[in-house]
Amino acid sequence: MSHGRHPRADSLFDDGEPERAPADEPATPVAPAPVSDELRRLGRHLAASVHLGTSSWSFPGWRGLVYAGSHSESRLAREGLAAYAAHPLLRAVGIDRSYHRPLAQSEFERYAAEAPPQLRFVVKAPALISDALTRAEGGLPAADNAHFLDAELAAQCFVRPALLGLGARAAVLVFQLAPLPPALARGAAPALIERIGAFLEALPKSVAGLAPVYAVELRNAELLTPRLVRTLRTAGARLCLGIHARMPPAARQAAALHAMDDAQASGESWRLAGPLVARWSLHAGLRYEEARRRYAPFDRLLDPDLATRGVLAHLIHVAIRSQQPAYVIVNNKAEGSAPLSCIELARAVLGWARPPPDLGQAPPWPEPV
Repeated sequence: MSHGRHPRADSLFDDGEPERAPADEPATPVAPAPVSDELRRLGRHLAASVHLGTSSWSFPGWRGLVYAGSHSESRLAREGLAAYAAHPLLRAVGIDRSYHRPLAQSEFERYAAEAPPQLRFVVKAPALISDALTRAEGGLPAADNAHFLDAELAAQCFVRPALLGLGARAAVLVFQLAPLPPALARGAAPALIERIGAFLEALPKSVAGLAPVYAVELRNAELLTPRLVRTLRTAGARLCLGIHARMPPAARQAAALHAMDDAQASGESWRLAGPLVARWSLHAGLRYEEARRRYAPFDRLLDPDLATRGVLAHLIHVAIRSQQPAYVIVNNKAEGSAPLSCIELARAVLGWARPPPDLGQAPPWPEPV
């Protein structure tokens, strides 16, 4: 059985920035950007159970937002994590490069050694496990993937290395199911959901005394059904809100999360039965590469999404009321700059409203696709 690199999915669905090979450059230490008094106040007032963060951390455009000084993407990928975690609001981070290939325990250990104890990791499972198809160049479907939802392989190449390497800081292990053609997803939905349930039930319940939190994120709206909600609830897994152009708006996904947990509400106001897990990945109406071109270098909010921000702020309040942790991971392609999105989301949670930002000369909105 080969455990090698799974062919990379179409960049439309790629939420992460894989680390690049080290480049020759001066060994200037990566230091955190200066922090304003307002950011410190936001950090002090935001509940400790709320973990906001970004998909990866290796973006030179975050100079002045997260990092002091100019550094290459490769240096930030290798050495920027401690500076990232010094930001008062960035209490979590996504490890998305694990989607492209399984990471060894030693790689997770390196992340844990670089990060302060309070940082939490939301880790994506390899496409080797979570993609029903193998992919040709450009992400086009090539063939059925024989390793899809293989629980034994998932435990071996993902769950155990992540938990043993990160320890208690491995907050959530996310299985993002890669997109299927809509017709195939509709036809296969009942059997696929049953298979997802059996997969989750077969995953390790404990590793080295740690109880993993598993979450499932969809890229096919056809699978977001009551049957799936019941399946996840029975398996003890969480629905990860996947806020992405392919999926229904955040409010509809929040309704599915409500349905999953409401059976345990006993007539009182809705309370979460487990952690809130959300990944705010891509602005509605954009393809991934379009968003990359529009938003680079990711240092401004060009397309504020107040509706999504409001839903997430509400769900974070529900998590706080439920005494459950909230993990919200934001991509640069959501509004233009993931760190600035996290700041505005924290402001929304705390009710610290302010006028909309000056968008300056934003690029024209692309034609519908």
